[in-house]
Amino acid sequence: MGKYASDLDMVFLALAHPARRAMLARLGQGEATVGELAEPLGISLPAVTKHLKVMERAKLISRSRNAQWRPCRLEAGPLTAASGWIDEQRRVWEGRLDRLETYLGTLESEEGRRDDR
Repeated sequence: MGKYASDLDMVFLALAHPARRAMLARLGQGEATVGELAEPLGISLPAVTKHLKVMERAKLISRSRNAQWRPCRLEAGPLTAASGWIDEQRRVWEGRLDRLETYLGTLESEEGRRDDR
């Protein structure tokens, strides 16, 4: 990913990996440590740390410090922006499909009138 990638690009890049999606789902239930995120996935702590860095760059998570622990927290703002983009694309395609359905209905009506003659 280039230096100038948009925030939305970074969010979709982060969401593209199933382990990161699973970690985000877990963080949706509350803060978690690296160990707590690694355990259900059966992956190493260094691998989880790499995934966390991707999610931090996408601003999907933040990390605080509590003694030697650095709990991770879900940041919902970027997910809301991605959801908004997806909703906008859905509306565009639904509009196109509605117009196509109307056009096909018009063609069927015209064919029906020709068959009646």
